[in-house]
Amino acid sequence: MARLTTRSALLVLADGRFPAGGHAHSGGAEAAVKAGRIRDAADLEAFCLGRLHTVGLTAAGLAAAAALGLDPYELDAAADARTPSPALRTAARRLGRQLMRAARAAWPDPELDALAAAFPGGAHQPVVLGAAARAAGLGPEDAAHCAAYETVGGPATAVVRLLGLDPYRATAVLARLAPVMDEVAARAATAAHGGVDALPAASAPLLDITAEQHAAWPVRLFAS
Repeated sequence: MARLTTRSALLVLADGRFPAGGHAHSGGAEAAVKAGRIRDAADLEAFCLGRLHTVGLTAAGLAAAAALGLDPYELDAAADARTPSPALRTAARRLGRQLMRAARAAWPDPELDALAAAFPGGAHQPVVLGAAARAAGLGPEDAAHCAAYETVGGPATAVVRLLGLDPYRATAVLARLAPVMDEVAARAATAAHGGVDALPAASAPLLDITAEQHAAWPVRLFAS
């Protein structure tokens, strides 16, 4: 049977059931809930909007660049430079390793094999995401869309579990953010065509600080 069509491959890669390990990570939402910064759907929307325009844009740019076939060593180094928190770097590589396992099973490809061999501990998740998209026959904007969606989909799911938030309201938040996700993906894909030096480097210092605090908690529901 022929490889899945591009549209179907995009759905598979973005599906929350794709076994990439994201269910164990809250994207900073657990720390935000504990600090009282997320209490309801409105707070969740503000939190996700902030993530989209900062770490989401950065991740989408890296994923788009990897989907274009840019040097994975340079991209991984760029991801490191854009991730000042050691806890978040560890989480990104752990997620990258898990995503690589799933991607190689779904879309066997020599480039994925080479990337896995080059980074046995895991490359940064957005880099692996872009490489997986490339192996699946997807383009840079497709990869950027996946990265943008993951940026907010993970926290939304986590907040449903953490606060018992109505899942319909959490889904409504994602629906309202869809135009922003499109905008972020388009900006990221455009930047990727300019090479590694043109990639976005937007940051969210509070997420970095709370990630380090969260990693030191003796008891937590999510890994990050």
